[in-house]
Amino acid sequence: MVSPTRFGFNEEAYLTNSFQNRVELSNDELQNKAKSEFDAFVQQLKDLQVDVLIYEDIPDSTTPDSIFPNNWFSTHVTGELFLYPMAVKNRRAERREHIIQDLVDSYGYSITDLSHFETAEPPLFLEGTGSLILDHENKVAYAALSPRTSQVVLDVFAQHLGYEVVSFEAYGKTGELIYHTNVMMAIGDNYVIVGLDTIAEQNRVRVETKLRASGKELITLSNDQVYNAFAGNMLQIRNTKDETILVLSQKAMDALSEEQLDDLTRLNDHLLAIKIPTIEKVGGGSVRCMLAEVY
Repeated sequence: MVSPTRFGFNEEAYLTNSFQNRVELSNDELQNKAKSEFDAFVQQLKDLQVDVLIYEDIPDSTTPDSIFPNNWFSTHVTGELFLYPMAVKNRRAERREHIIQDLVDSYGYSITDLSHFETAEPPLFLEGTGSLILDHENKVAYAALSPRTSQVVLDVFAQHLGYEVVSFEAYGKTGELIYHTNVMMAIGDNYVIVGLDTIAEQNRVRVETKLRASGKELITLSNDQVYNAFAGNMLQIRNTKDETILVLSQKAMDALSEEQLDDLTRLNDHLLAIKIPTIEKVGGGSVRCMLAEVY
């Protein structure tokens, strides 16, 4: 997780992220609220015996979205650390060499750098586990194609790790392509959470069939839950006692039906709801975006 030093509304990112909202707060007020929400999140994770690596963004940074590190890198059980091409130019500075080097030194990762696609003609993008929803057990990569998720880079990633690609189009509340797959889908060890109705009609049956073939239980979300409550932006993690924890925002938790909550409670050892209203509203991302897994 990356602790923010200059969290704020990212004008460049807003062009392709309809989940962002402007608020009448100063830059200092936004930073203070985001930092308070971030610190409380970290403490809740630690209270459940989750190992958390915390890096702090540099002072006076120009990276208002650095609180969302899962977009620029991912780690894998193969021992690889992937770096990704980012669509928003000011987000590319989030790739901090000291973070990369610390992870390599601590865990022995080799680096697979896909960021060179940023300078392709035309530029091509794949924003980490924002773009990619990975079924690790079945080696399938699900991805909603968008200005931030290129089929070309997706295929390169999948070929490198030997994953099958299931790509599709999914739409937001104003008919735009959903910018990141992780706002409408999450995969746990024995279940899938998905906003099926956001998926283009011509792709929906194909994607649903593939998800069901995984052997995982399917929990479907309404469009309202996806668009207005970040209900798809969840992540299942494990703590030091090897218990499963589904991390979601309080806003997402409040939007779930009793049946959905019962299913998720049954399928996880813990549900951990996090209050991050400022980060969600202004940053246009939720708890999953704030977590980059270390395998």
